[in-house]
Amino acid sequence: MKYIPSQVAFFFAVRESRANVRSLLQYVAFLVALIAVYAVMFHVIMERFEGQAHSWITGVYWTLVVMSTLGFGDITFTSDAGRLFSIVVLVSGVVLLLVMLPFLFISLFYAPWLEARVRLRAPRELPEGTRDHVLITGYDSVADGLIERLRAGAIPYTVIEPDPAAAAQLVADGVSAATGDIDRADTYRAMRAASARMLVANREDTINTNTTLTAREVHPGLVIAAIVEHEASVDVLQLSGATHVLPLKAQLGQYLANRVDIGRVEAHVVGSYRGLQVAELTARGTSFAGSTVRATRLRETSGMSVVGIWKRGRLNPAYPDTPIDDASVVVVAGTGDQIAALNQTLPQRALQNTGAIVVVGAGRVGQAAVEALKAKGVRAHVVDRDRRSLAPLEGVADRLIEGDASDREVLERAGLHEAPSVLLTTNDDAMNIYLAVYCRRLQPNLRIVSRITHERNVEAIHRAGADFVLSYASLGAETIFSLLRSYEQVILGEGVDLFTRPVPARLIGRTLKDGAIGSLTGLCVIAIQQGDRMVTEMHSDTILPEGAELVMIGSVEQRQAFTDAYGAPRR
Repeated sequence: MKYIPSQVAFFFAVRESRANVRSLLQYVAFLVALIAVYAVMFHVIMERFEGQAHSWITGVYWTLVVMSTLGFGDITFTSDAGRLFSIVVLVSGVVLLLVMLPFLFISLFYAPWLEARVRLRAPRELPEGTRDHVLITGYDSVADGLIERLRAGAIPYTVIEPDPAAAAQLVADGVSAATGDIDRADTYRAMRAASARMLVANREDTINTNTTLTAREVHPGLVIAAIVEHEASVDVLQLSGATHVLPLKAQLGQYLANRVDIGRVEAHVVGSYRGLQVAELTARGTSFAGSTVRATRLRETSGMSVVGIWKRGRLNPAYPDTPIDDASVVVVAGTGDQIAALNQTLPQRALQNTGAIVVVGAGRVGQAAVEALKAKGVRAHVVDRDRRSLAPLEGVADRLIEGDASDREVLERAGLHEAPSVLLTTNDDAMNIYLAVYCRRLQPNLRIVSRITHERNVEAIHRAGADFVLSYASLGAETIFSLLRSYEQVILGEGVDLFTRPVPARLIGRTLKDGAIGSLTGLCVIAIQQGDRMVTEMHSDTILPEGAELVMIGSVEQRQAFTDAYGAPRR
């Protein structure tokens, strides 16, 4: 009941609602006048044609009984004039009272009232004292992935949605949302932007520019991460005051290019955290293939740790007896010097396939991937059906092939049989899945790297044969989360992140083996942070000290399993 006054105030604050109520009241006034006229005519006809006298209350009573089709029959006309009048009253009552009145009541009052109640479910300001929260200016695939990470890290957030109905639906779906115009300074004051940890501008480039300028007016020191669709907008967002400008499509192409097999054996770094570097190494062509993690003796020879094994798109924990085959990609962690020393021990001969990388798709992601390969001195052949998409890559790619990549002859012209890797960058998940199956059949030893758009297709494209998959949404979510936690971004794969957690109370003083983190959660512990000291050389008897942090890699689901098993992290 305490919400009724606020609902009424909100309902009548809308100009359209006030106009609807006026129209409904005018119709009700018309019905009252019509009933009064019928009551007068009832008296006239009764006195002149029936010779009866009735009170005015009886006239109104008879009119309502006939118009509502109740038909009690206690008062009736016997003359033709009276019966004709009854027909007129009855028909008009059916139309005006039984049809028009309910329709107008629902459309002009009841439906807007329900909508007003729904809109009120989304707050218009955050509670006073709200601090260290993340504001997100739109709910999209990037925001969805970011929210999962924020929830796992116990970081508060709010999605700002201009449409109150859409904001209310987000609230109903379990998303922390509020409503307000993102181009108004009052909105950011109501969202406590001055005490927020970060503002994420994830709409169109023009809207993000306006958002940045408006938020800067409220709090000049606010950290703003703005996503840009076009690289030409980077400078505009920087001049507008964005702290971090994220050209995600260009970054996606670069990350995908770093995952292709370039035709030689080497461990390439995919990210670092406080001096700890994480690298990936294709087992094919090395002495690791056909052995186990223990048999590599990597820790004894270089001080590095094998922290995970990629197999057909799935990151598995690296137990001592975990087998490594030709299709495995070994994930190692260590210092930069250790990784450089490891590369010195790897075979210098080239792999079997030394042709150019085949890139399918010449959109923004494909163009960025080709430019990244060119910067590393790697040859690239690009396939696309649209000649206009290929035009920007003239002079960058070694060969441009116009045609449908689902045509075997086109892939053969692109040099698929000599290529060590194929990079699928089209924006169509179904096409990428199809091409992954097709390329795997044509070249069984090929390394297939692909982008996806929808997370639901991750399993399908891995089943199709892709070795590495990354989506725009995951890249955006992990990039923003890395900025939020102030550590260098580590992109290991779709849905797999690097993160830290304090050593849980129940694990303090126990060994890694006794803690059973890997077996219980599937997470890979790659280091232990003790103050300024990073411990990377770990074994099963390593003691987990109090006040330290575990540096781990794994999926959001595995992170939640860690929380369920050992308790929520401390804020």
